[in-house]
Amino acid sequence: QVQLVESGGGLVQAGGSMRLSCVASERTSNSYPMAWFRQAPGKERESVAAITWSQYYADSVRGRFTISRDNTKKTVYLQMNGLRPEDTAVYYCASAGRIVTAPLKTEGYNYWGQGTQVTVSS
Repeated sequence: QVQLVESGGGLVQAGGSMRLSCVASERTSNSYPMAWFRQAPGKERESVAAITWSQYYADSVRGRFTISRDNTKKTVYLQMNGLRPEDTAVYYCASAGRIVTAPLKTEGYNYWGQGTQVTVSS
């Protein structure tokens, strides 16, 4: 059972930057994706970014967010620049623990963190 702990959320003004971190309890292969998802109040959980040997991004964040991974630290990061009020959500880290064909789909992930709130003020 992989445990994931997110940190780095908070309040930021529109246009600002923030970096989220997610520490895993176990090291995972680069072939197995780790990802960030988010859920705003009243909305379904949606993908943000995923990483294997490649990076994958939702259209809404491409060019503004960057996902990266440091396996020596068992950590995945999400650097968020140019934040917008519509980025406000609870952000969840996820680990698949296996190879998946669609890294941006929630159903591929077996392990989830507890979430961290990101609030972007206008």
